[in-house]
Amino acid sequence: MNRNRKRQKFRQDALAAWEEYQATGLYVTAAEADELLAKLQAGQFSTPMKMLSHSSQKKA
Repeated sequence: MNRNRKRQKFRQDALAAWEEYQATGLYVTAAEADELLAKLQAGQFSTPMKMLSHSSQKKA
C-alpha cells in the first residue's frame, strides 16, 4: 500500500471511530486497550472490557 492510500485509510478509520463515538458515547482508553491486548497476547482470555460512557467522565 502506498503512503497516500495508508494516510487515506487512517483518516477513514479515524472518522468511522469518531462517528461511532458520537452515536454511542462509548469508548475505551488507550491504556485499557493496551492492557487487554497484553493479556490476550499472554494467553489470558478474559471477559470483554466494560466500555465507558462519555457521561461517566468525571467533571473537572
